[in-house]
Amino acid sequence: MRMEEKEKVSKNFIEMAIDKDLEEGVYDHVMTRFPPEPNGYLHIGHAKSILLNYGLAQKYNGKFNLRFDDTNPTKEKVEFVESIKKDVEWLGADYEDRLFFASNYFDQMYEAAVTLIKKGKAYVCDLSAEEIREYRGTLKEPGKESPYRNRSVDENLELFEKMKNGEFADGEKVLRAKIDMAAGNINMRDPILYRVAHMTHHNTGDKWCIYPMYDFAHPIEDAIEGVTHSICTLEFEDHRPLYDWVVKEVGFEQPPRQIEFAKMYLTNVITGKRYIKKLVEDGIVDGWDDPRLVSIAALRRRGFTPEAIRNFIELAGVSKAQSSVDYAMLEFCIRDDLKLKKSRVMAVLDPVKVVITNYPEGQIEYLDVENNRENEELGSRKVAFGREIYIERDDFMIDPPKKYFRLYPGNEVRLMNAYFVTCTDYITDENGKVTEIHCTYDPETKSGSGFTGRKVKGTIHWVCADECVDAEVRLYENIVDEEKGVYNEDGSLNLNPNSLTILPGCKLEAGLKDSKAYDSFQFVRQGYFCCDAKDSSEEHLVFNRIVSLKSSYKPKK
Repeated sequence: MRMEEKEKVSKNFIEMAIDKDLEEGVYDHVMTRFPPEPNGYLHIGHAKSILLNYGLAQKYNGKFNLRFDDTNPTKEKVEFVESIKKDVEWLGADYEDRLFFASNYFDQMYEAAVTLIKKGKAYVCDLSAEEIREYRGTLKEPGKESPYRNRSVDENLELFEKMKNGEFADGEKVLRAKIDMAAGNINMRDPILYRVAHMTHHNTGDKWCIYPMYDFAHPIEDAIEGVTHSICTLEFEDHRPLYDWVVKEVGFEQPPRQIEFAKMYLTNVITGKRYIKKLVEDGIVDGWDDPRLVSIAALRRRGFTPEAIRNFIELAGVSKAQSSVDYAMLEFCIRDDLKLKKSRVMAVLDPVKVVITNYPEGQIEYLDVENNRENEELGSRKVAFGREIYIERDDFMIDPPKKYFRLYPGNEVRLMNAYFVTCTDYITDENGKVTEIHCTYDPETKSGSGFTGRKVKGTIHWVCADECVDAEVRLYENIVDEEKGVYNEDGSLNLNPNSLTILPGCKLEAGLKDSKAYDSFQFVRQGYFCCDAKDSSEEHLVFNRIVSLKSSYKPKK
C-alpha cells in the first residue's frame, strides 16, 4: 500500500487525470500529439511540450503524432516544417509514420463547416474585422448580434460556397459560429471559423482561398486523428469551451480531453518568435540557429545534447503555475551530461610562445595523457611535446601579485602532463607586450615518472608549437543584459554587447584537426566546446563554447 501511495505522490496532475480517464473507461488507450505552427523555429519551451507529450505516450504504451497546424499561409514556410521535423527527431520523440498536416484535413473541415450551417449553428457575416471587434463587447459588457446573424440556412450555404469559389475579396466575408453574444467567455461570442485569404499554401498550393481559423481547425484535427489527451499550455484554457463546442456540434463521438500546463520561461533569454525574427532580419544574429539563442537548432549548434535537454525538462517539472527557470539549470544539465563522456584536451585561446632553451632542438616526444581522469573507459592519447610550446597569456606575469602561482621570472611551474619549467627570461615588443618567454626544464620531473624531489604550486596547460592546429573560438554570453532585464523602457531589446567574443588564432592539440560538426570536448580550464556545424571546415576550424566549467548553481535534492 505504501509503495502505491508513493507512486501516486510522484505523478504530476496530467498523469493523474489520464489515470482517472483510463480507470473510468472514458478512453481505453492514450494518444498524444505535438501540433506546432510552421511559422518559425522551435525553442526550449517547445522542447518541454514535445517531450511531455511523447513521454506520456511512452508511459501509457500509447502513440504520439507530429502534426503541423498549418492553417495560416501568410506566415508558414517549408523551411520551418523541415526544421521542426529535424528538432523533434533530434530530441528523440519518435512519431513513427504519423506525420500529419492540418491542411490535409481542409476538405473535412469544409464539410464540418457546412454541417454547422445546416444545423443553424454558423452563418456568413459581412461585418469588417474592426466592426466584429466593436460588436464583441468587453469583459464587463455583452456583445451585440451581427445584423447578418439570422440569414437563412440556404443563403449561408450559397454564400459560403461562393467564398470557397473565390467570388469575394480578402476580408469581405467570414463564416462565424452562432453561439452566444452575451457569453461570459469572449471566445464564445460568435467566433470566426473561416476567413477569405487568396494565398498560396505551402502544402495545398492554390486549391483554397478560404482558410479555417485555428480555434476551429485545431479541435477537428485532434478529433480526426483520435487524440485522447490534448496537452497544451495555459493560454488555451479559455479556448477549451469553444474546442469542446466545435467537436460536439460537428458530431465527433469521442472528443479529445484538453489539459493545460504552464509554459516554461527561462530567465534572461529571448524565446518570442517575433523578437527572434527581428534579430535575424536585422543581422544581429546569423540565423535562427545562432548559438546565442535558445531555439532548439541554436542549442544543437552550440553543442547541447538531447540528453541534457531531457534532463533539464525533467528537473523543471510540470505545473499549473507560471514560473521562470534559471538558465543556470540548463547549463548544469549540459555539464552533468558531458563531464564523463568527453575527452579533456589542451587548447590555448590567447597564445604566447615559450622556448625551453635547454630542450634538444628538433626533438619531439609523445607523452601519454589520460582522456578523462573521471572515466578510465575513455582511454588515453599521445600528445606531442617539444622545445617550443604555447601557453595562455594570462598564465605569465612579469610582476605578479601575491598568491600568483603561475609562471613569472624565476618561478617554477608544472606543465600539465609534462615537466617542471622555470622562467629565465622574456622578450617584449616596443609596447611592452610579452612576445616570447624563455624557460629551462628539468628532465627528472616528467609526469608519471614518480618524481617527488620537490613540489610546485602552479600547473598550467600548453600546446606544442610544432604539432598543433589553429582554430577560431567563439565565447558566448546571454544576448540580453542580465542585470538590466530583457527590454528597455521603449520596448526594444536590451542587447548585451559582449554576447559574442571571437578569438582567432587559438592553438589546439593536433588531434583536434579532424573535428567534424557537433564533435565536442572539454578544453582544460576553459569549458566545454563544440565544433560549429555551420562555419567550421577542414581549412578553418571553428569551436563554440557550450558552457564554462563552473557554476554556482546547485540542483535541489
